[in-house]
Amino acid sequence: MTTLVPPPTRDSAPNHRHRAEPPPSDGGLAARARRLFTGSPEDPRWTRPTLWGILLLATALYAWNLSSITGNTFYDAAVYSGTKSWKAFFFGALDSGSFITVDKPPFALWVMGLSARVFGYGTWQLMLPMVAVGTGSVALLHRMVKRDFGPVAATISALALTLTPITVAITRDTNPDPILVFLMLLGAAALMKAVRTGRLMPLVWSAVAIGFAFNTKMMQAYVVLPVFFLVYLWAANASLGRRLRNLTVATVALVVSSAWWMVIVDLIPASSRPYIGGSTDNTVWDLVIGYNGFGRIFGASSSVGSQGNGASFGGSSGLYRMFNEIMGGQISWLIPFALIALVAGLVLRGRAPRTDAKRAALMLWGGWFVLHYLTFALAEGTFHPYYVTAMAPGIAALAGAGGVMLYRAFREGSAVVGVPPRERSRAWGRAWVLPVAVAASAVWAVVLLQRVSGSGTLYTIAEIVVAVAATVSVVGLLTGRFMKRQRLLGIAALAAVVALLAGPAAYSASAATSSTNGTNPTAGPSTGGGMGGGMGSGGGGAPQGSSSTSGTSGSSSGTSNSGGRSMGQPPSGNTSSTSGSSSEAAAESSTRPSGGGMGGGTQVSSDMITYLKKHQDGATWLLAVATDQTASSIILESGQPVISMGGWSGSDNAMTLAKLKSLVKSGKLHYIIVSSDTGQGTNSEIATWVKKHGTAVNSSAYSTSSSTSSTSTTSTSSGLYRLDTSDVS
Repeated sequence: MTTLVPPPTRDSAPNHRHRAEPPPSDGGLAARARRLFTGSPEDPRWTRPTLWGILLLATALYAWNLSSITGNTFYDAAVYSGTKSWKAFFFGALDSGSFITVDKPPFALWVMGLSARVFGYGTWQLMLPMVAVGTGSVALLHRMVKRDFGPVAATISALALTLTPITVAITRDTNPDPILVFLMLLGAAALMKAVRTGRLMPLVWSAVAIGFAFNTKMMQAYVVLPVFFLVYLWAANASLGRRLRNLTVATVALVVSSAWWMVIVDLIPASSRPYIGGSTDNTVWDLVIGYNGFGRIFGASSSVGSQGNGASFGGSSGLYRMFNEIMGGQISWLIPFALIALVAGLVLRGRAPRTDAKRAALMLWGGWFVLHYLTFALAEGTFHPYYVTAMAPGIAALAGAGGVMLYRAFREGSAVVGVPPRERSRAWGRAWVLPVAVAASAVWAVVLLQRVSGSGTLYTIAEIVVAVAATVSVVGLLTGRFMKRQRLLGIAALAAVVALLAGPAAYSASAATSSTNGTNPTAGPSTGGGMGGGMGSGGGGAPQGSSSTSGTSGSSSGTSNSGGRSMGQPPSGNTSSTSGSSSEAAAESSTRPSGGGMGGGTQVSSDMITYLKKHQDGATWLLAVATDQTASSIILESGQPVISMGGWSGSDNAMTLAKLKSLVKSGKLHYIIVSSDTGQGTNSEIATWVKKHGTAVNSSAYSTSSSTSSTSTTSTSSGLYRLDTSDVS
């Protein structure tokens, strides 16, 4: 039997590292508040202050210079509309007239919308929930890792998640992903409680959390479900029959918490609700299975999920995707270390009992990481770099927990006493894993930083820090081991943390201090062309085959975002609004049917919006345009509902000729923009009818000599038409 020198335990640790047990108290509010800031008595004194420092760092990164945050105007417009109409709020409609929904379920919009209703609509009001859930995710991960692996592992994990570049970039945005990650972590925390106790209710609450995550971003929330089921079925502290029963009940809770909104919406007659944006048949079910389901995996927008090509902003699909020039700097820094730590950790816990908490946690975080990695790497549909923020908690937890396990194995491997040679060789073999893992990850970090050499002093400094710290770490580990110097081992371990996090820290600082693309936010300098990153300082340029539009880099519509007005500002009507196809829409629409000639690539100036508001004549909608990105900019500019006839890429069948005639005849719509091009299908039919029966509005009616026109360019001519009741036969 192997005999190892036991590592220090909490009971045997020097007393000066821990607080003395406090005198008995009544557990009142004052005691609880004090414990909130000082931590549990059994923790080292540095644990809670360090956690507060990390949370402060996370908050600073996510909230720094809020006025520069542009956000995704697509979702911003939907939130604004939800503050004007509870119907639009419930359905997640793009416009307050509730003509069409966004292409995601509305939970994230509800969270931001409630903040805007309470505090008013503005930049910080929309960003407040995002900063809160981003910081909350760090705190929650720290709590989970600390329970199973101790405060050192928890601290490293929390710091790694905080400094994940893509997580910083997306948390400074109004996309739903930060809320998705927080809900998934809540589900994981409840799951592990169910595993430890064998009780039913924590498992049910875990299912409910994933259900809410489903109502945030649909099928992406289910990526973790296989490992959730496996961990509970394998490791829960209950009999097999009880485990199966509890999983059955939790599955019912999952279905109910996931499907309730979808069922309600699909049961409401289509004439009484908005069109479901992104669907092919105006149902949420089709959106779940198609556009937000198999379409993301196989590159198809149909409900059958057939093979096809999708718009990828993260490079070509394949196992190497996370390491390519676009994605590498966003997420891959700690992947080599995490993989080595996962395998080694499972080996170290190989003979533990079935209910071993540490192995269950390794299974959870390892499965979380692997499932997300395979899903994102192999997805052939629409893929944005910021999706991989969902993978970050798994990597961070493995880096912290696995790192501490490898460090303990390293120390114990040099202290084998009185064991057979075979057992001694195994212990020595395990001990070499830590320096190998540190060296491998440090080399990869240098490769990533070499890719952006010349991009700025920050990255040069980071490269030097990585190289020096990694050298100190590896040399210190080896020297400390052979010389039996425990203090040197500690210094080497600290140097390893610095080496592994210096690169991500540089990218995260860039993300926090630069304006990034609101639709496709990324961190760090541009490292890849093609469909790789955001425009401006945060990404990798416009997709191949499409030009980068002008204006601020943060506009989700690829426009100037209302003349540079920051995201979330109340519509003023005083700045120019430009609309047009964004680089994302251009790429996505290339894989979907043609949107026809309904105002694609149009230009809308502030003078035109002023004219439309003056002549709205009691209509519900100010204007009808081709796509969501055009409509969202005008909604934020004018504060009025605007119809998006074709959804995000212009291919949704939201508007039919019969519906258009009905809206015009009832006086709910007077103005529509159509292009001179003719497309196919219903859109061409609408364009032809509008040009035949409508009255063209000459640009001289609203243009002035001081007009600030659109800075976007278009290859098609377009026109504004007026329609009245008398135009409908």
